[in-house]
Amino acid sequence: MTEDDGLDLAERTAQILRERLITGAAVPGEQLSEAALATDLEVSRNTLREAFRILIHEGSLERIPNRGVFVRVPSVSSVLDVFRVRRAIEVMAVREALPKHPAIADARAAVERAKRARDIPEWTVVGTANMEFHSAIVDLAESPRLSTFFQNVLAELRIAFVSLSSPEYLHAPFVDQNEDLTILLEQGKMAEAATELEAYLVRSERLVLAAFGRMGWG
Repeated sequence: MTEDDGLDLAERTAQILRERLITGAAVPGEQLSEAALATDLEVSRNTLREAFRILIHEGSLERIPNRGVFVRVPSVSSVLDVFRVRRAIEVMAVREALPKHPAIADARAAVERAKRARDIPEWTVVGTANMEFHSAIVDLAESPRLSTFFQNVLAELRIAFVSLSSPEYLHAPFVDQNEDLTILLEQGKMAEAATELEAYLVRSERLVLAAFGRMGWG
């Protein structure tokens, strides 16, 4: 294996860990076992350490001296920054999107998954579908780099959501709003969808910050 191959493997390992964060499989404050993960992912400890380094740099994980690597517990300031980035990326992607873009079908599929999960209800699945919906929104920008960067943002956002104790409170209001946005996209009303998405993200930010406030986090 060449040095570049090793870097690619570390990046792929980091992406697997990132996906686990996005789906809520790892929770804030959880210590990550190097031995267990290396075995589970079938990678060397050196590769896993490099993947940890990537995610620590992104802000999803943190290394505590003499203790190990942990899923970072989010702060209000980090949540504010995440939503600032989301407004910049997602609203732009919708406003400049081409009608009939294939990612609109991906957004619709995510909405339908969320609706089915809501009916059960399985709120963790609803949350994952919501992340998939917003990934589809960013895919409208036709920028692989932007889509990859946004996965880092979603991982940090999902950590914040998992930190809070009311998944129904956090996710239920946005299932129908995601569908309303998708309908606007399907109708080719990009400017109207962008305006609605900007207001939607402000509402979402306030909801998350209010939940943090009730928990006494700062």
